[in-house]
Amino acid sequence: MKVAVVTGTRAEFGLLSRLMSMIDDSPKLDLQVVVTGTHLLPEFGHTIDALTGAGFEIAAEVRTLTQASTGAEVARQVGAGTMEFTDTFFSLDPDAVVLLGDRYEILAAAVAAFFLEIPIVHIHGGEVTHGAFDDTIRHAITKFASVHCVAHDQYAARVIQLGEHPDTVHMVGALGVDQLSSTPLKNREQLEQHLGLSLRDPVFLVTYHPVTSGESDALVEVSELVAALEGIPKATVIITMPNADPDHQVILDVLRVAANRHPGRWLFTESLGQVNYWSVMALATAVVGNSSSGILEAPSFPTATINIGPRQNGRIFSQSVVSCAPDERAISGALRQVESEEFRDLVGTVTSPLGGPGAANRILSILENLAAGDVGKRVFYDQPGDRTKEKRVS
Repeated sequence: MKVAVVTGTRAEFGLLSRLMSMIDDSPKLDLQVVVTGTHLLPEFGHTIDALTGAGFEIAAEVRTLTQASTGAEVARQVGAGTMEFTDTFFSLDPDAVVLLGDRYEILAAAVAAFFLEIPIVHIHGGEVTHGAFDDTIRHAITKFASVHCVAHDQYAARVIQLGEHPDTVHMVGALGVDQLSSTPLKNREQLEQHLGLSLRDPVFLVTYHPVTSGESDALVEVSELVAALEGIPKATVIITMPNADPDHQVILDVLRVAANRHPGRWLFTESLGQVNYWSVMALATAVVGNSSSGILEAPSFPTATINIGPRQNGRIFSQSVVSCAPDERAISGALRQVESEEFRDLVGTVTSPLGGPGAANRILSILENLAAGDVGKRVFYDQPGDRTKEKRVS
């Protein structure tokens, strides 16, 4: 059974890499890696090198999906990407397509696979992120998908609420939490040698993405973040690149200039790589910004998270997450809170609400048990008590 796995970002590959290795090793499955998005862009670290460096053979590259500065550009890229994914899947002829999350390049892949009648296995559906257009994209992909692998019972209920049959929804846990359990991390000395930077406490790992839903001023908000961090002169600040959503260039420019103002204490990098990123996270005082990694993975170390603004609102938060408004005063207050002895003691007792090891194994089992050609998309599933009867369609 040929299984195409699509990846478009460094973070996404970090979550998928163990599952991809297991698919590649399975005697029942044939892995096809399809690469797109910022993986192919030098300015984002050309992270396709991480895939080939890990030993994965690339079956296809979809180059029309890169980055976008406006909503109109996103729409055009989804259209162009759908056309190229259609040609790619038609050529590869997979029996199933594995898609993770909610990026617009993943939406293009979902549209193409659906109309080619290739079953879609969707990972991390049912979640909510009020501050990003990814929220709507995620639910749209759910409606294109035939099989759903979710991270929490609450997310499973939401997928069923969206009309997906309960038999197609599998609570597997979070891939990132699973991956952490089997990833050897670097110690402080190894990281300092790799980064060329002394990691003096407090250490803040910063990732700030554009807010793409609702009102937002990226320049003002990222400047407020920088001002709050500069209010702690002793801090070590490791900054990773924003994603390729509209307004990313504004954020990137402000963060890069700020890092250059503090040589020896701040570092801006296009991509740390998954092992280095999680290794920094493990020893950090807090993950700061609005990345999902602060919500999904940081509680597993456990490391505190400062969640700024609305981008991740709607997810299940652990007690180690401090949410605040995107202004200097609120962020500064959150920074003081996570540095306090009382909060550090609380963080030490936290466990992830998204399960432990095993997610990749569970998804692998689901894939191995799929009968090729027998995973038709079902019509809308009505909750018990509704009068509409569920039907099966090819």
